[in-house]
Amino acid sequence: MTRLAIIADLHANLEATLAVHADIQRRGIGEIWVLGDLVGKGPRPQAVVDWVQAHAARVIQGNWDARVAGASHRPQDLWPRSQLRPADLKYLETLPFGIEEAFGGLCWRFVHASSRGVFHKLYPHSSLSEQLDNFAPQPSQGLMNYADALVFGDIHETLLLDVEGRPLLNCGSVGNPLDSVLPSYLILDFSAPGYAATFVRVAYDRAAEVRAAEESGMPFAREYVAELMTGAYQKRRAKNLEED
Repeated sequence: MTRLAIIADLHANLEATLAVHADIQRRGIGEIWVLGDLVGKGPRPQAVVDWVQAHAARVIQGNWDARVAGASHRPQDLWPRSQLRPADLKYLETLPFGIEEAFGGLCWRFVHASSRGVFHKLYPHSSLSEQLDNFAPQPSQGLMNYADALVFGDIHETLLLDVEGRPLLNCGSVGNPLDSVLPSYLILDFSAPGYAATFVRVAYDRAAEVRAAEESGMPFAREYVAELMTGAYQKRRAKNLEED
């Protein structure tokens, strides 16, 4: 294994997921890792979970996966929960928290939101001390090593930062990008000494995804469509709804 396709935040957007998969295949990348949020927000959770189970080599849990599986009971959790089989809900509930693997002599850590938890966010503007803490061991989460590199998802924006010599990368979002209208993913290439990181943007059939959302009966379809069409987060005004 020398190249990995790192994807995250599919958010039940089947059209974007299939387009990204086709691009990964075209580039001859044989291994796909999914950094969480298979479901939530989009109209086709069952189809996307089926795709992940068929094609992903490694998968970790995202905050929406945990919520839809039963961690919370918001309207936007209940609808995708009703669309999934009990076995799929159990699958989402029991996904591992993170991955630590050695590549090129470095310990690479892969998490969804941060090293501290699926509901604890890490941002580009987070303090240096908080960023550094995300490379430290987190035994309570099963992360036992001091990471040399950290890859995550959750914020739906591609990112490459140097944190005192350690790379901090965000692969962006496949199904709900909020820094563009185009899905993104990350290629990590370990075929030579060191590594190369490449961000890829992929066009997809947004009109078909919009139709699927509008015909699904899911809550907050209008907000979801607005995000797809603008690439900007649409703040929901419904009482007690949390940020994504």
